[in-house]
Amino acid sequence: MSADRAALNEALERGEEEGGNIEFKERLSRSVHLSDGRLESLAAQLRHRVLSGDGTATYVVGVTDDGGIAGISADAFSESMDVLSLLAEEAGAHIDDVETWGVGDAASRGLVGVATVKEGSVLDVDNDHIVVGTAGHVDHGKSTLVGSLVTGQADDGQGSTRGFLDVQPHEVERGLSADLSYAVYGFGDDGPVHLQNPHRKSDRARVVQESDRLVSFVDTVGHEPWLRTTIRGLVGQRLDYGLLVVAADDGPTKTTREHLGILLAMELPTVVALTKVDAVADERVEAVEREVERLLRDVGRTPLRVERHGVEAAVEEISPSVVPVVQTSAVTMRGLDELDAFFEQLPKTTSEERADFRMYIDRTYSVTGVGAVASGTVNSGSVEAGDRLLVGPMADGSFREVEVRSIEMHYHRVDQAKSGRIVGIALKGVKESEIERGMVLLPADADPRPVRSFEAEVMVLNHPTRIGDGYEPVVHLETASEAVVFHPEGGQLLPGDTGRATVEFKFRPYLVEEGQRFVFREGSSKGVGTVTAVHHD
Repeated sequence: MSADRAALNEALERGEEEGGNIEFKERLSRSVHLSDGRLESLAAQLRHRVLSGDGTATYVVGVTDDGGIAGISADAFSESMDVLSLLAEEAGAHIDDVETWGVGDAASRGLVGVATVKEGSVLDVDNDHIVVGTAGHVDHGKSTLVGSLVTGQADDGQGSTRGFLDVQPHEVERGLSADLSYAVYGFGDDGPVHLQNPHRKSDRARVVQESDRLVSFVDTVGHEPWLRTTIRGLVGQRLDYGLLVVAADDGPTKTTREHLGILLAMELPTVVALTKVDAVADERVEAVEREVERLLRDVGRTPLRVERHGVEAAVEEISPSVVPVVQTSAVTMRGLDELDAFFEQLPKTTSEERADFRMYIDRTYSVTGVGAVASGTVNSGSVEAGDRLLVGPMADGSFREVEVRSIEMHYHRVDQAKSGRIVGIALKGVKESEIERGMVLLPADADPRPVRSFEAEVMVLNHPTRIGDGYEPVVHLETASEAVVFHPEGGQLLPGDTGRATVEFKFRPYLVEEGQRFVFREGSSKGVGTVTAVHHD
């Protein structure tokens, strides 16, 4: 909800005019404004307002015809935005932005809002869109490198460009990322399409609109206490590639090895960026690069030096077994042209495994006038505004039917969300407090069966002793992070062992399917697994 009422006051002062682009509405309802041919007439009115404003119209909702502040309930405002969206679509336009303000006293609190409607249908993005997950030790320059990539701006040596990703005040103040961050840039006929003002939502929307090819980054957390969040970012997103950073002034660390292990366990094609090469002598860069190469060979991977073999070879050879290594500096911009060329040419690796829509929820939030929003990466299929979906499982294993109000991708309204997109989906029929990370969105005609236990093939990567019956780690599967109980076949698993185990969720069921990969951890113990069979409730 906006505090500054400048946009509202300006619209009220200008008022409605016959040839103007401002329209006052107390409310819009489906039963009244979409019946008896009114949709066509109201769409024509909206089209007139848009043309009068050279492509932009302003709808003030919650006011009387003469501009008096009326205020309407949150549900009525939400319905008004639904109807306005349908009118805009009919008129070949779309809602670009909505600002709302609370009016009235505590007993009769209501909403008034200003909706900006722009000419042109909502964006339909093609399939040429890759998603890259970052990893690496704290202070090795993940966020700074990504910030320089998406803006095309050099860092000041103090991590200035990393501020383009971190959104929490304490993160900016401490210089540490504490949660997943997201960033986007793209490519057009003239090369990279950069963010010009990364702190403005509209600028991210512009990049989405102007680009023929998009690259989205899921920037994870390098600090050891937040390894759980990093695992969530690498396991719970539908990633095409991994980007592992290693600082030339530090070299590979324990965290580097852990993050590399997770990337490789997920069979994710990965590129290693040596960062901060401007901060050390060339001899040190060479030494760290050799150390990275040894680390890769130790885990059965083949390193490929981009400086020696070129970008084309790196694009051609990158795979779960071949790892390109590139030298970079966000300060001097060394290596960033190579990364641009690399990301511009990389093919999408995630493919459609199923035709029906599925999205595991990673975040939830509530927007005034819109309601509950679930965000995540679309696993398969596609979804459009107005579709009926199921969300769940709830704690009791049930699913709730909901309706898609609208869809956003990097702050740009889109008419459809396809596989691989990182999107926010506004849902009607459920409260934000009722949905949680780890739940899934499915078509309304699906027949989901929640799972409380499953069989798995597991590999123990690290454990101080043995894993016995009753071992209780946290499993990261899709976007779920949940405590489980292990029952190894034969009673135990030793470090380095691969074996079978029954895995039981301790507190609630989830939607689990054969073939899904997961990571489990408890303290310093870590391992990976693949679901081989499920036990339905």
